[in-house]
Amino acid sequence: MATPKKSPAKKKRAPRGLNREQALDLFARLSEDRPDPQTELDYTNPYTLLVAVALSAQATDVGVNKATKLLFQEADTPQKMVALGEDHVRDRIKTIGLFRNKAKNVIALSHMLIEKHGGEVPADREALEALPGVGRKTANVVLNEAFGVPTIAVDTHIFRVSNRTRLAPGKNPDEVEARLEKITPEAFKKGAHHWLILHGRYLCKARKPECWRCMIEDICQFKEKTPAPK
Repeated sequence: MATPKKSPAKKKRAPRGLNREQALDLFARLSEDRPDPQTELDYTNPYTLLVAVALSAQATDVGVNKATKLLFQEADTPQKMVALGEDHVRDRIKTIGLFRNKAKNVIALSHMLIEKHGGEVPADREALEALPGVGRKTANVVLNEAFGVPTIAVDTHIFRVSNRTRLAPGKNPDEVEARLEKITPEAFKKGAHHWLILHGRYLCKARKPECWRCMIEDICQFKEKTPAPK
């Protein structure tokens, strides 16, 4: 007797992404919770912001702020940074990850700013991404924070929040960024980066999201919500 064939297992479909009305509601609530969202990196001008963001890769903002406290007192322009030299910069930032390569990039990007941009940070994505150690995420942060361009820089927090909530699901940062650009209402694009990153840092945490006190819990499509502690 022939063995009956098993029907192929049906693949579970991921829940659909949020619609525009839900996205509008989500950002409205985040903006009400944090009316004036800002980066938690310490900086004094576009140049120190650029350096701080470049140093923040695989490092916490708190750790970067500790490392740059003395550094930025000594050098807040490309010219001053070059004068300090790579060894001195390396010694100042040795408490953060990849500090050797980062010190090398800080000096190299400072030289390039002097040689190609008159010592000023360009408000141009292509020019920023051409700088040593500066990728798309860093360029987006600088454009948003220093020049008011409504860009969205997708870091690990934003990638997690966008996928968990289904606000902008994607397999990689570029996909998430593209979907965020489409779904984010124009009125909220300037602050979207900060709202999402801060939400991920303090509420929608990687290991244990604090869903019980989340202001967008009912919009979020994450199924395994964390119950309130007893």
